[in-house]
Amino acid sequence: MTASSMTDTNFNLDLAAELKAIVGSQYTLTDEDKTKPYSQGFRLGGGKAYAVVRPGSLVEIWKCLQACVKADVIVIMQAANTGLTGGSTPNGADYDRPIVIISTMRIDDIQLLDQGKQIVGFAGSTLFGLEDTLKPYGREPHSVIGSSCIGASIVGGVCNNSGGALVQRGPAYTEMSLFAQVTQDGELQLVNNLGIELGTDPEEILTNLQNKTYQEKDVQFPEKRGSDNEYHERIRDVDADTPSRFNNDPRRLYEASGCAGKLAVFAVRIDTFPIPEKYQVFYIGTNDPAVMEQMRRDMLSTFKNLPVSGEYMHSSSYDISKKYGKDSYLVIDKLGTKYIPKMFALKRTVDRWAGKFKFMPSKFSDIMMQYASQLFPNHLPKRMEDFREKYEHHWIVETSNDGVAEAQAYLENFFKDNEGDFFACTKREADQAILHRFVTGGALTRYHIMNKKDLGSIMTIDVAFPRNERDWFEELPQDIEEKVAVKMYYGHFFCHVMHQNYIMKKGVDAKAVKKQILSSYDARGAEYPAEHNVGHEYLAKPALREFYQKTDPTNSFNSGIGGTSKLKNWQELSDEHTGCGCHK
Repeated sequence: MTASSMTDTNFNLDLAAELKAIVGSQYTLTDEDKTKPYSQGFRLGGGKAYAVVRPGSLVEIWKCLQACVKADVIVIMQAANTGLTGGSTPNGADYDRPIVIISTMRIDDIQLLDQGKQIVGFAGSTLFGLEDTLKPYGREPHSVIGSSCIGASIVGGVCNNSGGALVQRGPAYTEMSLFAQVTQDGELQLVNNLGIELGTDPEEILTNLQNKTYQEKDVQFPEKRGSDNEYHERIRDVDADTPSRFNNDPRRLYEASGCAGKLAVFAVRIDTFPIPEKYQVFYIGTNDPAVMEQMRRDMLSTFKNLPVSGEYMHSSSYDISKKYGKDSYLVIDKLGTKYIPKMFALKRTVDRWAGKFKFMPSKFSDIMMQYASQLFPNHLPKRMEDFREKYEHHWIVETSNDGVAEAQAYLENFFKDNEGDFFACTKREADQAILHRFVTGGALTRYHIMNKKDLGSIMTIDVAFPRNERDWFEELPQDIEEKVAVKMYYGHFFCHVMHQNYIMKKGVDAKAVKKQILSSYDARGAEYPAEHNVGHEYLAKPALREFYQKTDPTNSFNSGIGGTSKLKNWQELSDEHTGCGCHK
C-alpha cells in the first residue's frame, strides 16, 4: 500500500489533529502547495509528505515523534534542506507508510561550553549563526566556507559527515550528541550522550537543555571526540592509495555522525577552533595539471604548517560561475550571508505563485534574477581576470599564521622553474575569489535553466580520488565526450575531492553515461559520493547499510536513503535501481 492511499483514513486525520495540538495549526502544514518547499530537494528528489510540522522547542520535537511513532508513519528530520543528493526529502511514491517531515529550523539555539572551546548546537542552528556567536571569543566552527553561506545547519553537517574543505579540521564529526531512536521493539527512546547531566526523564532532559538550567559541574569532558582530530595527519599521507575523506567512510560513522537522518538528532556537541592571528590567500594559475599536483604534494608532505584550504576551479567553471552565479555573488557580497536563507525563501514563494499561472515559465525567479544580474558591471577583480586569460587551472590557497611566510617563500621559489604564476591577494581580492568559487555550485543549475531548450539533463558527481593519484584531471574518452554539452570541474584540491558536473546533449541517457564514468572511478580506487551523502542518488555500501539498519532497526526514519528498503522493518522491496548500474 502506498503512502498516498493511506492518508485519507480517520486514523491519520487524528494524527493531523494531534500534531496541530502540539505545535499549533500555524506550524502544521498539510496543504500540498505549502509542504512542497519541504518535500522537494534543493537540487533533486522529492515526493509527497502527509504533513510538515515546525516545532518551536526540543520538547515539541519529542512530542511530535511520540505521535508519529504511535501512528506508525515514516519521519524525515529536516533542517535547512540544502543537501544536493535529495537525502532530506521523500523520494518517489513507493513507501508503505505516510511521511511526516519535522522541520527543525525554528530551534536554532547555540550554547557555549568552556569559554567557547566547544558548543552545543540545537537541531536548527546554522553554521553562519555559529560564526557570529563565536567571534567575540576569538573562535570559529569546523567549517567556515561553502554551504554555511546558504544556511546549512550544524546538526545536518554532522549527520551527513559534511565539510572537510578545511585541511586542518576535516569533515564534521562528533561522538557527543542527544538523539531519539526507535528500538527493535518499536519503542521511542531518548539517548543523552552529550556529556552533560540533564536528568533522567526525556522531557526533563530536553527542558533542562533548552533552558540551560544545568550547572558548570554538570558538564563532563569524556574521552570522546568533538571533531575529526586525526584528519590533519591523514591528509599528509600523500602516498596512500585511499582517499583522505569520503562521505560513507566507516571510520567516521558513530551515532549521530553519518546517520543521514536515521536518528532524530536534537543537539550535538562539537569542538571550535581559534581564529588565526594572520591570514593570507594566494591565487595560483597554471596550464599544467601536473604542476598543481606537485604543489599539492609538496605543501601537504613538507610544509611545517598545513594550509587552511585550497579551492580549485577549472576555467570553464570560472566562466559559468562569472555569468550564472553573479546574482548570488552580488547578494552575498552586498547584503551578507544572513540574507541568503531569506532569498531562498523569497524564491520559493515567487515560484509557487508563478506556478499557478500556466503562461509563466518554470523557475521564474531564476530567470528574473539572471536577467537582473546582467545589469551590473563586472564584479571580479582585474588580477583574477588576467589570470583567467592566461591559465586553465585556478587554485585559491588559504594560509594562516606561520604558514603565510612558508607558503610565500615556497611559491616564489617554485615558479622560478615551473610553468604558471601566483599573486598574494589583498583582503578584498581574497573575499572575491572565495565567493566566486562558492557560487559555482549553483551556477550550473542556472545555466541549465536559461538554456534548457537546447540541452539534455544535468549529471553531477562528487568524487574523492586516492591521496596518491597523480592523473587527477579528467580526460573523457571520445565516446563519452561527444555526448556532453557542458562540463564544470571544481573542488577541494588538497583532499582530492572533485565536483565533476555535466550537462548532456539532448537525447543522451545520463544514467548510462554516469555508469561508465563511475566504473572508471572504481578501477582507480576512488570513492563517491565524497561529501554530499548518498541521499537518493547513490547506493549505500554494505558498511553504511549495516550502520543504517543497526541505528534504525524498524526503518522508521528517512526510509529508502541510499537505495535501501522503504518498507517497515527493512522488508525487501523490488529494487528500482536493479540493473541500472549507475551507482556503486
